[in-house]
Amino acid sequence: MYHYTDGGLRNVWLVNGYTRHRTPFGEGVSIHDLDGLTMAICTALTKKPGALTGAELRYLRSSGMLLSQPALGKMMGADGQSVARWEKTGRVPKWADKLVRLLYLAHADGNVSIRRAMDRIRTVERLTGQRIVVKESRGRWSSKYDAAAADATDELAV
Repeated sequence: MYHYTDGGLRNVWLVNGYTRHRTPFGEGVSIHDLDGLTMAICTALTKKPGALTGAELRYLRSSGMLLSQPALGKMMGADGQSVARWEKTGRVPKWADKLVRLLYLAHADGNVSIRRAMDRIRTVERLTGQRIVVKESRGRWSSKYDAAAADATDELAV
């Protein structure tokens, strides 16, 4: 069996579905169906009888729902710092534990409303780092979104 510790999980063991191989850096492991494995782990976490640990919450959030801490916080009516604190300390409030499980299951089961909400939050987060670059040429203005320019120095000082 292979002890799968991705995402900080310590309680996952794979019976099969992986291949061990040698690399120039030592032994490597290839997972056959990583998306399927992620779904199976997340589903098991939602059915876990005890409270979620911080690492388990992080795995559900980041691998299962593909959300940042602030994005999950928005969906739950909390802030990103609260989610970060729960993940770091492992003290997840009961209401947050239950809500994360429900959100993941609804998302995984294809609930259209939940999927749309998550997709919209991910899109807004991705666009937050963009800025609108406007330029004048031959008396006409044009504009575009530029994600890379958001981190660059401001070259278009007004």
